[in-house]
Amino acid sequence: MTSDRVLCNPLNLSYRFQDLRPMSGGRTVHREAADPSVVRYRDRFYLFASMSAGFWHSADLLAWEYRASRKLPALDYAPDVREINGALCISASRQTDSPFFRSEDPLADDFTLVNPGFPFWDPHLFQDADGAVYFYWGCSNSEPVTGVRVDPATMDRIGEAVPLFGGDPGRHGWEQVGENHVKTEPTTELAKIIAEYLGDAPFVEGAWMTRHEGTYYLQYAAPGTEWNTYADGYYTASSPLGPFEYAPNSPFSAKPGGFITGAGHGSTFQDEHGNWWHASTMRISVHHEFERRVGLFPAGFDADGVLFCNQNFGDYPTIVPDRRVDPWTGTFAGWMLQSFRAKTTASSSAEGHGPELAVNEDIRTWWTAATAQPGEWLQADLGQERTITAIQLNLADHDLATHAPELADGAEAAGAWRAIYPDHHPTEAFIEVSSDGERWHTVSDNQESGEDTPHAFVVLQTARRARYVRVTAGRLPFDGPFAVSGLRVFGNGDGPAPTPATARARRVDDLTARIEWDACATAHGYNVRYGIAPEKLYHSWLVYEQNDLDLRTLNAGSDYWVAVDSFNENGITAGPTTKIT
Repeated sequence: MTSDRVLCNPLNLSYRFQDLRPMSGGRTVHREAADPSVVRYRDRFYLFASMSAGFWHSADLLAWEYRASRKLPALDYAPDVREINGALCISASRQTDSPFFRSEDPLADDFTLVNPGFPFWDPHLFQDADGAVYFYWGCSNSEPVTGVRVDPATMDRIGEAVPLFGGDPGRHGWEQVGENHVKTEPTTELAKIIAEYLGDAPFVEGAWMTRHEGTYYLQYAAPGTEWNTYADGYYTASSPLGPFEYAPNSPFSAKPGGFITGAGHGSTFQDEHGNWWHASTMRISVHHEFERRVGLFPAGFDADGVLFCNQNFGDYPTIVPDRRVDPWTGTFAGWMLQSFRAKTTASSSAEGHGPELAVNEDIRTWWTAATAQPGEWLQADLGQERTITAIQLNLADHDLATHAPELADGAEAAGAWRAIYPDHHPTEAFIEVSSDGERWHTVSDNQESGEDTPHAFVVLQTARRARYVRVTAGRLPFDGPFAVSGLRVFGNGDGPAPTPATARARRVDDLTARIEWDACATAHGYNVRYGIAPEKLYHSWLVYEQNDLDLRTLNAGSDYWVAVDSFNENGITAGPTTKIT
């Protein structure tokens, strides 16, 4: 496996900027893409996402090229794409009738209207092996996910729609609303009104159907996109319209901890080698609750037909294999984070946005230069020489509403006025490394390429020994300030991995377990793995600088086992598996 076949979440897409004016007032300009639908069509992958005014395509899941569309609605949410009878069929959500489109050459923007549709949210098409086509939709905290058979040529409904399932947070702990599944009291009058209207019920949304070995896996997202706990669960059935039975391994896709969190409302697909993948929505939600990114994770089905995602260290470098591999053992690059809490300096800093915020493993905080002039820089001192294999530079959108021109061509969508900037906005920055802080070696420079790289992931052609990493800005989108939410350096340290951690775990109630362990002096953090059998620890929650965790994600009536793995810049030490008693 070559070292250039590696990605790192969030995906480095040219996420589109939007001009957003919430109903509560104010204005923000930030990037957004979410609710990814990924399909492989004619030897190429196509990725459609909300608020993108187009789509991305790739030959290898690594390099994605954006393609604008003048035929598809730009402001519709949650686009769905599937291959139906040899063509791509696309639909998306809006407050009025939501149309269906078809394309046989999407790169030529040949999308044609098939049916003006009907009002729905979060659509999904699925064609069964016998050629029959089914349509699923639903995005509500009160209405169920619904399905119906449709005509594959016209998309007209055949027969009556069938309500399939809704939320059940009283039995499914992961469906409980709130950060870490804890609901907080609203602090503004508008927030209080919204909270009273919505209540405590989760939003159940984002249907996606996969058939595997005769079983139908209807996947869905909950409890809400703005929380770190946004995840995908699933129900199974022996026919496309059920009846469906809840899968106790739910949520099968969840990433509540780490640099960037959230892994809900996604799509499950296979590559050309037969490897399964799951693309999903990852959360920032600082400028607005719909400020989001896209993640991609290895996935699969075990021998018992359990659907899973491998999200251990889900925002660390991941191998995209060039052959069929085990998703648990064949996809982790083995490169550890070298930059956590590194000593940082900068050319200047805006108030409240010091350089230390670029290395704290939280995409929701960032360093910002005090000026918007090119040449501002950020430097990390790793403390000693390390072997560096890759660097991820994550840019933040800082106060861009004061720099970006107001748009006039927009519309109301999802409770706010929105418009998407049509132009390409490249990011100019170059990255250098040094062993002594005096002699520097450039490892990346996109100032001439004009590429838009908001989450640039640079794999060094040859691993280098270095202590210092420095990034310097050229021109940035809208001539705004240089802002970095994550300067993340990966590679291998020279010391030992930390000592193992042993979990002490007890069930607090049907939905909650208390996990504790003794701190390891040399550990940066811990990866808490848990699941419904000792050999099925398919869930994970990565934490830094803490040695306890309240798991509020459990399903009532299911037993669970847990292990706590300690890690640092040198490696990972697996902990023993114990039953949650």
